[in-house]
Amino acid sequence: MSILTLARGERASPDAAPHAAVPARTSAWRRRAVWLAAPWLLPLALFALWQLGADRGWISPQVLPPPAYVWDTLRDLFTSGDLWTNLRASLLRVLVGFAGGSVLGLALGTAMGLWRPLQAYLLPTFNALVQIPVLAWLPFVLLLVGIGEPLKYILIAKAALVPVTLNTLQGFRLASPALREVARAYGYSRRQEVLEVILPLATPTLFTGLRLGFTKAWLSLVVVELVASSEGIGYLIVYGRQLFQLDLVMAAVIVVGAVGLLIDRLLDALETRLLGARRATRAGAQAEAAL
Repeated sequence: MSILTLARGERASPDAAPHAAVPARTSAWRRRAVWLAAPWLLPLALFALWQLGADRGWISPQVLPPPAYVWDTLRDLFTSGDLWTNLRASLLRVLVGFAGGSVLGLALGTAMGLWRPLQAYLLPTFNALVQIPVLAWLPFVLLLVGIGEPLKYILIAKAALVPVTLNTLQGFRLASPALREVARAYGYSRRQEVLEVILPLATPTLFTGLRLGFTKAWLSLVVVELVASSEGIGYLIVYGRQLFQLDLVMAAVIVVGAVGLLIDRLLDALETRLLGARRATRAGAQAEAAL
């Protein structure tokens, strides 16, 4: 509809709106396609550069194997079952360590968030200890539990503990003292205050801590398996390096990145689903209260 038509008060023809909606719909689909394709541009560019370097001989195949060699190695690992055997061992370790570190981190962060004196006593020491990297704890934990699976669980749990604890504490800080005072004025018990006031505000920050905790746990898993393991994805990297089979090293690195990205996307989808369900429940409760 033109400006002159609007000024004269004339009515547009019935076909004007559908014709005007078509370009808008096409533009929306184009923007969505660009948005979906954007994350793939850099990986595809790196892959093209890798393939071009292999074809032109810029880098020796012994230093950086061509993509075809790495693909053949991945296929051989999959068909022989070695990939699943080592990946299953790594996933079990990271899930056990991540679960232990997350539960402890949620409990510790909640305790410090609810009781300020405890936070004043523990937080400075905690911040000092978290600056020590995982590898620095390895000799000490090795003396305590040996070189078996508990060593890996403890170090992975320590890696997950740090971001989960700090983000849980940050989430509990989002509920201001004034808001908590209002909750007490309305007769909320301590449990109701935590579940109905603090936790809804802290949920996004808690999920951020869990995602960061898993990322740290996954990275620590690979580091621990590089040092002390006879199976796992990190072990495949060490085995390939010792035999100078860099196609095996590259294949294992690709698996590490792909699995880590997949689990991170799953956690993101779970966060979106839970937060969406919480918003829908809150909107329904508000609608019922309005009626």
